[in-house]
Amino acid sequence: MPLLGLGLYKATGEGEAENAIRSAALMGYRLFDTASAYKNEIEVGAGIASCGIPREEIFVTTKIWNNAQRIGNIEKAFERSLDRLKLDYVDLYLIQWPVPGCYIDTWHVFEDLYRSGRARAIGVSNFNEYQLDDLMMHSEIVPAVNQIEYHPLFNQDSIRNFCLKNGIAVQACAPLARGAYLNRDVLRVIAEKYHRSTAQIGLRWLIQKGCAVIPKSTREERILENSQIFDFELDLREMEAIDALNENYRSASIPEDLLV
Repeated sequence: MPLLGLGLYKATGEGEAENAIRSAALMGYRLFDTASAYKNEIEVGAGIASCGIPREEIFVTTKIWNNAQRIGNIEKAFERSLDRLKLDYVDLYLIQWPVPGCYIDTWHVFEDLYRSGRARAIGVSNFNEYQLDDLMMHSEIVPAVNQIEYHPLFNQDSIRNFCLKNGIAVQACAPLARGAYLNRDVLRVIAEKYHRSTAQIGLRWLIQKGCAVIPKSTREERILENSQIFDFELDLREMEAIDALNENYRSASIPEDLLV
C-alpha cells in the first residue's frame, strides 16, 4: 500500500473525482480512496479507467457502509461497489465503521472475499483497541489496515502503537483536520524553516510516525503540494512540539446511527 494516497470524500461534483484522479496520477499518486457512502464510486472508476496508469499499478480502496452490515448484505454490497467501479477486484476493502453486533459477522464475509481474490486485502476503519482485539479473537485473518482520523490535533498514538504491535498498518484519514490546525504558530514556525506549508508539515509528521496518509483535495495545486513530503525530515524536537498540539479534536463526525 502506498504511503500517500488521494482521499475522495465529498468529491461528488460533475467530473470532480475523475479530474482529480487524472491530475493526481500525473503527479505520481497511485492510491485512490473511496467508499460506497461517498456516492462517487462510478466517477472514481471512470477516473481510474481514464488516467493512463495500468490497473496493476493502482491501489484502489473502498468501504462498506453501516446499513449493509446491519442487514447482512455484505457480499452483494461488495459486488455493487465492484460494478460501480468497473473493476474485477479492489486492492483494499474496509469496514468503514464498527457497527455493534455486526462487525464480526461482516468480517467473516470479508475473509471469504479475500480468499476469493476479489479483495486483495481487507481491513477496518475507525476501530479502537477493544474492537480490534475483539475482532482478532473471533477471526482467522488480522486486518491489514486500520484507517483512522489522525492529525496533530487528534494524536492517536495509543491505537497506532496497538496496531503496529499487531502488524496492522495505520492509515490517517482527514490528516489535515479539514484545515483546523493549519494556522497554528508551532506549525508555521517549522514550515518557515523548511520552506514548506503547514499542511506539508502535518503530513510529514504522520509519515514519520509510520502512518500512511490520504489527504483529500480536488485542486491541482493542493494535490501537488500534498505529495511533496518525502524530501525533508523533521527532527525530534519538532516532532515532540507537534505531538504537544493534541486536543483530541475530531474533525469528522460519527454517524448518527452509531450514537444511539
